[in-house]
This record gives sequence, C-alpha cells and structure tokens, in this order.
Amino acid sequence: MEKLPKINIIYEDNHLLVIEKPINIPVQKDNTNDIDLITMLKDYRKKNENKPGEAYLGLVHRLDRPVGGIMVFAKTSKAASRLSDQIRTNTFHKTYLAVIQGIIPKEGIFEDYLVKNEKENISYVTSKEKGKYSKLEYKLLDTKDNLSLVRINLITGRSHQIRVQFSSRNHPLIGDSKYGDNPNNISIALYAESITFNHPTTKEKLTFTLNKPNRYPFNIFK
Repeated sequence: MEKLPKINIIYEDNHLLVIEKPINIPVQKDNTNDIDLITMLKDYRKKNENKPGEAYLGLVHRLDRPVGGIMVFAKTSKAASRLSDQIRTNTFHKTYLAVIQGIIPKEGIFEDYLVKNEKENISYVTSKEKGKYSKLEYKLLDTKDNLSLVRINLITGRSHQIRVQFSSRNHPLIGDSKYGDNPNNISIALYAESITFNHPTTKEKLTFTLNKPNRYPFNIFK
C-alpha cells in the first residue's frame, strides 16, 4: 500500500483548519479512487478530537491535483458559509508562485474570458459572450536559464486560470502537461504561497504564508 504523505497543519482552532496540500493528492474524490485530502483531514479530525461519528469539513476553495500549497478548510457550516461569502465578495486573497517558460516583463495584469470544457477538463480563452471574466496580476521575482519566477495575485478563481492565462501568452508553466509540455515528467511549477481572509467569527484579518518549495524548478532561484 502506498504510504500517504503527512499533512502539514499550519493553524487550527474550533472553526478553521489551515494546511499545506501535498502535490498530486486530489482535494476531493475523483474517478481514480485515490485517497483524497478531504478524507485524510476528516480522519485527522476524527482521531485528533476523538469524534465518534464523521467529522465535518467544509471545502471553500480548491487546488488542482498536481498543485501544492496552502489551503483553509472550515470546521463548521457557519465558518464555511462566511468564508465562501468572502470569496464571492473578493475579500479572500490568494497568491501563488509559478515558474514559467521564457522571460516576461517585470509586472503585468492578465484579463481574459475563459470557458471550461467539462468533458475534457480543459479551459481556454474565448469571447466575452461565451466566457467568464478572469483576472490576475503578477510580479517578476527572478529569471534564470530562460525561466521566470513570478508571484501571482489571483483576482478571480476560474478553473486552471493561471495555467491557461500564461500558456495563452506563450509562457506555459514548467511541468504543465495539459497546457504546455513536460518532457522530464516533473511536477507542475505552481504553488499556493499565501492566503488572507477574515476569521469567520472573530473577524480578525489572518494571513498565512509558506516558503518557496525546495524542488525543481523553484530551487534554481535564490
């Protein structure tokens, strides 16, 4: 049996569970039937809190299966509702680190209309009439060997948004087999670096940030 990765618990209270999602673990059950993050975290809650029945865990945002990084889950339905409201009102903020092909200007804003083909699980740029408005901001942090390390402030949260918007501008993410190429079969160079939101009960503004991953291609940058 495959050994499951240990989940890094970053913060926990009666309302929230903030964790580092491992790469290549689906957030929810999918058609592979591989173990998923929600099942693992419900099991963690059940054991850690000695719960006799199934533990509640509210999913308020997602990361693609190959993507790792920071996520917050709700431990109550009220917390889930309030965090979801923050996402809808754009008061829940997320930043990502990515390594992309080529050299890109020092900063920029991408605005597109994206549509997803659910059957093929792929998104693409389309017209205003057919797609959903999608926006991100980025800053260039470093360059090396015709690669760029960027920090991305995700304004809208469309499916595969970062991957599609960079790929459509001929700067695909390294390791992205779906929207670029991946000859060396490495993990996608996209990482959820930080989240900022208001605590669902205390209203305190919380920010959680992780360090840059120590794996290729992130580790070629200082």
